[in-house]
Amino acid sequence: MKSNSVILLESNTAVLEQMKTALEESKDFTVLYAGDDGEEGLNAILNRKPDLVVVSMFLRGMDGCSIIRTAKKTWSEVRIVATGVPNDSLIERAMSEGAAYYFVKPFSVQTALERFRELLKDKHVESKEGSVGKRKSVTVDEKISEIFISIGIPPHIKGYGYLREGIKLTVEKPQIINNVTKELYPTIAKRFSTSSSKVERAIRHAIEVAWNRGRIDAINAIFGARIYLGTEKPTNSEFIALVADKLILESML
Repeated sequence: MKSNSVILLESNTAVLEQMKTALEESKDFTVLYAGDDGEEGLNAILNRKPDLVVVSMFLRGMDGCSIIRTAKKTWSEVRIVATGVPNDSLIERAMSEGAAYYFVKPFSVQTALERFRELLKDKHVESKEGSVGKRKSVTVDEKISEIFISIGIPPHIKGYGYLREGIKLTVEKPQIINNVTKELYPTIAKRFSTSSSKVERAIRHAIEVAWNRGRIDAINAIFGARIYLGTEKPTNSEFIALVADKLILESML
């Protein structure tokens, strides 16, 4: 089976070598270029067209956000994962420029590899749909990221990943939302090697973070109605169901 090609841009030498070794040893990936020079890295991205780009926010010659913006402007299909410090404004900027995901340092390399596989699986599904004239311009992951950015759920909190997974599971199997405690939470917990109670608490915290930021107008705009007012906020299952329903309806248009 063909391995996925990767370009790795990282300013920390130790992290760069660790990531490069892990990617190559996994047998699922081929590293086309690995370095800390932003301009050289951008040239490699545009010339070699990898399946995935992993880019640190701080590099020599050109910063990560500039690389993401330029790469996406020139080649919109490129899949980019950003890495960097837990800074909300930097995270939001990277995601708004076109990053599909943001890993906060330090992070587990094995967890990162699993995330890379998920992103590339979405890309291959999209490519197959394109071959029969039904290509989706935006993946479910990207749509969820756009929603989370708009309402203020930051990628560096644990609930971000759990909530994303819960929404995707509900899109795939809508009836699962009727069995949150016995099916949805345990499924998410298994995928992240944690407990159902931790999943529930982390998702609740992620929703609370968004509501505490006061972006109620943005929240209501996303769902097309004034669903929530003031400090009123949805339960975990209500929020997951709202986002999943929105994505399912959009896919039917």
